[in-house]
Amino acid sequence: MPDRHTLAEVERATRERVEHLPLDFTASHALLSLYRAANAVRGRLTNTVLRPNDLTWTGFLVLWTLWIWDSMETREVADSVGISKGTLTGVAKTLMARDLIERIPSVEDRRLVSLKLTPEGVRLMEEIYPEFNKTESTIVGDVSAEHLTVMTDSLRTLVESSEAE
Repeated sequence: MPDRHTLAEVERATRERVEHLPLDFTASHALLSLYRAANAVRGRLTNTVLRPNDLTWTGFLVLWTLWIWDSMETREVADSVGISKGTLTGVAKTLMARDLIERIPSVEDRRLVSLKLTPEGVRLMEEIYPEFNKTESTIVGDVSAEHLTVMTDSLRTLVESSEAE
């Protein structure tokens, strides 16, 4: 559900609330827009592509990660998706019950387990990812190719500077 306030209203209210503090409003407004955009995009993709396929955002990210990288140890999957190992356990159980992923015990250390897509998981990703990407294209459709390149480069810089910490 979209925020009931426009970005401009939120920026104005924020500035009014904290204008007495020594803040970098340019940075605050930029990241406020980033958070809002990420939530809006996630909501749209969830509602149009994932929910009709009985997937959560987190479940989709796990499937996508395993689809791209083939097989990964559970702690690596959790790190890649940005969730705890405990959360991954619940998501993995749900995806295994749907025969979308399988657990592969390590032959070297029985405490370690990797996850891998099943053939059904691969089929599902090959079916829904084009639809997911079509929605991505629609979402960025009003942004010029030049602005999209600048935005992508800027976001890569944000990721790199944030992950360098």
